[in-house]
Amino acid sequence: MPEELDAIQAVADDLVHLRSHPAPSPVEEHGSVYDGLLGGDPSHWAFGTDFEDPLAGVDTAIPDGVDPRQLATYCLMLADDALVASQRLGQWCSRAPDLEEDIALSNMALDLLGQARLLLARAAAADPGVVPPLPAGSPVPPEDALAFFRPDGAFRNVRLVELDNGDFAVTTVKQLLLSSVRLAVFERLRDSRDHVLAAVAAKGVNELTYHRDYAARWFVTLAQGTPESRRRLDAAVAHVWPFFAELLLGEPVEVALAAAGVGVDPATVRDDVTAVLGQVLTAAGVEEPSPAPLAGGQGRRGRDGVHAEALSLLLAEMQVVARAHPMGQW
Repeated sequence: MPEELDAIQAVADDLVHLRSHPAPSPVEEHGSVYDGLLGGDPSHWAFGTDFEDPLAGVDTAIPDGVDPRQLATYCLMLADDALVASQRLGQWCSRAPDLEEDIALSNMALDLLGQARLLLARAAAADPGVVPPLPAGSPVPPEDALAFFRPDGAFRNVRLVELDNGDFAVTTVKQLLLSSVRLAVFERLRDSRDHVLAAVAAKGVNELTYHRDYAARWFVTLAQGTPESRRRLDAAVAHVWPFFAELLLGEPVEVALAAAGVGVDPATVRDDVTAVLGQVLTAAGVEEPSPAPLAGGQGRRGRDGVHAEALSLLLAEMQVVARAHPMGQW
């Protein structure tokens, strides 16, 4: 087979040539593949500049008879609950009991982060005065400025969301209480006269329904599982439940905006939330807790900017890159 032998010889000759004259590698030809990443000012990693306006296409006009500052404060309350809870859930990434729960917790964190972004943008649009001052020409959008450049005392979240994750039982109880109240509020907020709040709530109801049902299923599973899972759940209930009452306190801003047809007074959803939680407790075989509500500092609580050290530590980690590179862009 002379033709086949010739073909084989040709391939062999090519291999010899390649070994003696190798083609330049991408690194040799163009320099290190990392040169483009490492060169220049590292602050370009801090922020993006090509994000679309999260409120594009939505009517952001202030409803008649509504104080823009009150609307901004109300949006910050809802946003900060979601932002801090999202950050806590995100800390479970790669640490959850198994891969399925790892993905579920991460997805819930993303849901809440999306809600937070829209609500922070709404707060800034309603009252630009709430946005922290930044260097002239900074590329940071208003919602990022509110997330990354406010001190802990300017956050308006309830204290429940800032609690350390603890074990899986603690996170389950936290998520059950938060999502039960937030879902009941969002169901009513869909009828808000503010178009942004109504749109956020309409999308958020489906997300929060999953969050609540996920937490409820795990609450029952842990309660009816092994003696160890029951011990951990009982300890989590005792630890977390004192923070529950703060979720249902109607702050003056919430009461005023509820009367204006814009917001929801959380006190008005108490019966609905209690009924849902009662069903979960009964299915789990857990007695309804009746702890004394957590006291505030001189009557002031999370909505007033009074927080535990846990929030300061969380924000220090969350905000460190942005604060180091306030003019960063990429």
